[in-house]
Parts: sequence; C-alpha cells; structure tokens
Amino acid sequence: MAETKEYKILCIVCPLGCEMQITQSDGELHFAEGICRRGQEYARQEIYNPCRLLTTTVKISSSEFGMLPVRTSGPIPKGKLDRAMQQIAEICVAAPVELGDVVCEDVADTGVSLVASRTISC
Repeated sequence: MAETKEYKILCIVCPLGCEMQITQSDGELHFAEGICRRGQEYARQEIYNPCRLLTTTVKISSSEFGMLPVRTSGPIPKGKLDRAMQQIAEICVAAPVELGDVVCEDVADTGVSLVASRTISC
C-alpha cells in the first residue's frame, strides 16, 4: 500500500499568502483546487529541496565597526546552512568594503556567493 503524506504550506510567492493543502501519494503531489502555478512551484521546492537566503555577519578589520552584514546572493539548500555558517565564521575581511562586494565565492559548495550588505570605509 502506498504511503500518503499531507502538507499544509503557506505560500509566500505573492501578497495573498494562500494556505495550500497538498497530498503526496505514489511519489506525486496533488494540490487542492485553486492553487496557482507559482504556488505549486513554491510548494514543490519546499517539499523536495527547501532553500533559504542566508543573512549574517562576518568580522571586519581596519574599521570602527567590528562586523560586516552579509547575505547570500541567492538561496541555498537548508541542509547546507550549518556548513555555510561554519565557513562564514572563519571569514574576516578588511575595510574598505562596498555594498555588493563578494566576500566569499561558492559558500558551502553551493555555487552561491556571500556578498556585503553595507558599504564600510576605513
């Protein structure tokens, strides 16, 4: 007998914030009526490979600030967040840094860069 799973996901693709009821059986997802194509794509992503943007800070030297806010240039798999944070904890950049500068390429072997979220001068 095939296992059936049920998911309840709040869609964040648009401002409507639809609550989606999804059933998974025989390896296929079945959506309740009225779920748009973009919502279905979001739900598939959340179920099969959830990803998140990562925002954090790294150490910065040669500046009055001790930390530089940074973010990933795109989403990374949730399963790699811990590894990414361990790698990021080892980073120290030197001022000056411009908004959008790449601080680290290929964070946690995801192909996604870590970029500065603020300009900091010396």
